[in-house]
Amino acid sequence: MFKKILLCSVAAFGLSACGNGGGSASDTSEGTAETTPFTTGRDQIKIVGSSTVYPFATTVAENFGRSTSFKTPIVEATGSGGGLKLFCSGLGDNFPDITNASRRIKASEVKRCAENGITDIVEVKIGYDGIVVANSTKSDRMELTLRELYLALAKDVPDGNGGLKPNDYIYWSDINPTFKSTKIEIMGPPPTSGTRDAFVELAMEGGCQTFDWIKALKETDSDTYKAICHAFREDDSFIEAGENDNLIVRKLNANPNALGIFGFGFLDQNGDSVQGSVIDGTPPTFENISDGTYPVSRSLYFYVKKDLVGTVPGITEYLTEFTSVRASGQDGYLSEKGLIPMNVDEHAQWQSQVLALETLSLN
Repeated sequence: MFKKILLCSVAAFGLSACGNGGGSASDTSEGTAETTPFTTGRDQIKIVGSSTVYPFATTVAENFGRSTSFKTPIVEATGSGGGLKLFCSGLGDNFPDITNASRRIKASEVKRCAENGITDIVEVKIGYDGIVVANSTKSDRMELTLRELYLALAKDVPDGNGGLKPNDYIYWSDINPTFKSTKIEIMGPPPTSGTRDAFVELAMEGGCQTFDWIKALKETDSDTYKAICHAFREDDSFIEAGENDNLIVRKLNANPNALGIFGFGFLDQNGDSVQGSVIDGTPPTFENISDGTYPVSRSLYFYVKKDLVGTVPGITEYLTEFTSVRASGQDGYLSEKGLIPMNVDEHAQWQSQVLALETLSLN
């Protein structure tokens, strides 16, 4: 069940239990915009998307609800990919107004939005996050290279003769004889997750490119390169643990030999029980993520349907709160939740263009 900050029944955004009209998103076929104009009867912002951005969005939503006359927005964690799919499915009461994302929106998603009548999108960058590979504090902290991480997770791995073989590394000591002979067990996000997308780009490709012959394929045969670098192993050494990062933390506490992949914010909130692995000699700290020295760092976003500004009450005010210095600035209250803030100049630039409702450009 998705996480919510309001105790109301939510069924595919039908929201009848919350006093909103309309049917469910399933009433409209996938990839097809509503045939009737979107309504203006709803008075509550609906937000979906990234489980990594979820704690930040709920914190802002709660502060927004307490400090304004608007209703507290409904926030759900559906994963970045799932959220963008819902977001781009149409305009109106049956669809979310805002979607959170732990990666930037893709061109294919912008195209899908446009096909469904959503042509003006406001992009909001909120700060940075690191993706950690964590284990229980009951175990020793892991020190891994990107190459070792790739070899632990890839579906196929180099065979030493210029080719590939199915991943037969079962124990960590199979990858590096200095490691303990414990079974490789890594829990991570599903394909719908922005954390998964970012991890593939930063960690899997980072490790993959330490093999020169694979790195060369990026320019000469990109499809083969992606097949080698992006595919996760399908045995029990890698387990898709869903979108609930808190569940991964609980499982790590129950299994000290396992590792889990999730955002720095969850590590920051659970530092008494889990610890982040050192990657390529750099630990995942606030400072190392902020200055870009930690190799698995990314930007965090959310996206807004500009057409709904002035139609769904409170969207402008929500944007004002989220982009304020007191919220997402250097010493804002979101940094206490684990958000790595932008520097002063970058924050001011994003705040200015968001409040001006500048629309997205992927150029």
